[in-house]
Amino acid sequence: MTPGGAGVVPQHPDPADVLARHLRARATEFLRALRLHRSAATPEDSAEAARALRRAARRIGAALYTFQPVLDPAWSQTLGPELAWVSGTLSQEDACATRLTRLLEALHRFSGPAAPTAPSAGTRPAPRTPGAPAPADGAPPDAPRPAAPVSGAPAPARAARATGAPPATARSTPTATVTATVPAPGDRRAEDEPGAVVGRLRAEDVTRTPGQGRDGTSRTAGGRAPLAVGAAKAGALLERQLTLARTRAHSAALQALGSARFHAVADQVAVLASEVPLTKAAGGVDLRPPADTARERLVAAVAALPLVTAGSPYNAEALVHGLSPDPAPHPQDAPWHQVRLLLRLHRYAEEVLDPAAGDDPRLRAAGEALDRHRDAAEAAAAAAQAARTPRIAPATAYALGVLHAGQRHEVEAARYAFQRAWQKPPAGTP
Repeated sequence: MTPGGAGVVPQHPDPADVLARHLRARATEFLRALRLHRSAATPEDSAEAARALRRAARRIGAALYTFQPVLDPAWSQTLGPELAWVSGTLSQEDACATRLTRLLEALHRFSGPAAPTAPSAGTRPAPRTPGAPAPADGAPPDAPRPAAPVSGAPAPARAARATGAPPATARSTPTATVTATVPAPGDRRAEDEPGAVVGRLRAEDVTRTPGQGRDGTSRTAGGRAPLAVGAAKAGALLERQLTLARTRAHSAALQALGSARFHAVADQVAVLASEVPLTKAAGGVDLRPPADTARERLVAAVAALPLVTAGSPYNAEALVHGLSPDPAPHPQDAPWHQVRLLLRLHRYAEEVLDPAAGDDPRLRAAGEALDRHRDAAEAAAAAAQAARTPRIAPATAYALGVLHAGQRHEVEAARYAFQRAWQKPPAGTP
């Protein structure tokens, strides 16, 4: 070496060693996440460890698929599908929880802003007209008074005999509306008087809204507006179905993690953490051609998408094609889901060559848009499936239909966001 480092030829790492280091690092992450999952003390820790397992399994499987010419074909073709099984099994529980949260929040948004509640009796005294005579008992106007004793005489007549004043006549206000659910103390009727209960129920029907108690307060938490009857029943139906699906997914994940099949996968990943089975001709092989092949597959799949239509906001393309009586997923969503998978393979391939390349803002924004597309499409399918439940009320079916249409609009918005992100120049382009 010359003084000052002049004339030193830079040493480029062997591509096979780059791939081997990447696979060993991902295998170590897989084993660490598995150890954290087994020692998790809370459900939150267990869920986070399962996400780490899925991330490591996806990256290992993507590397085995993309750089298969450099790896032992028998080994890579055997381990790749098993890692896809692990990732898919562990993702179901989280997907059900995300879907339920998304649908319930959409139902609350559809319910509108919080409606003003009628003042309850005793919370705010009615204003007294200046110059009006004070009550005969001398008590303040806003003081509570005991209810009149039950007798056969009407309440106004009893009040007149007690005070010596003539009974008050009923005031007729044709344009007035009922604003209180409890009559004034001086106008109480006996429970057995004809029209007493009917009049009180009519007042409550006018002033109370769905989800509001008899005291005028909302029964919903968090200050949200009370849902309509159909939306509330739709939310209960979705919560029951998706909670059941989440419980089954959780049981399936626990059963899979304890199975002999998963133990075999964990053993192969443990071997991968120490030794990567490369082919004999792997030394000096360029990794750029396999990565370019992954990028070309992505570009070809994106070219087949209707990006011109998706580039127009509010085009209703996703909504119109989503209104199908077929319970199977609509084929219009399948190309977008395929692009999402190919984009992930492209990003993971770039991470092998350059760890910083996988964090390209353009690719990250496009991937997030396709993730929202997938979540909205699956949520719309869940709403449609719930609407096919036998013997549900028409109001519930209507609320589920509105929810389905809203999620299909979210699908459309995600396609528009992907089109905007994909049209941006790649990172580093002048």
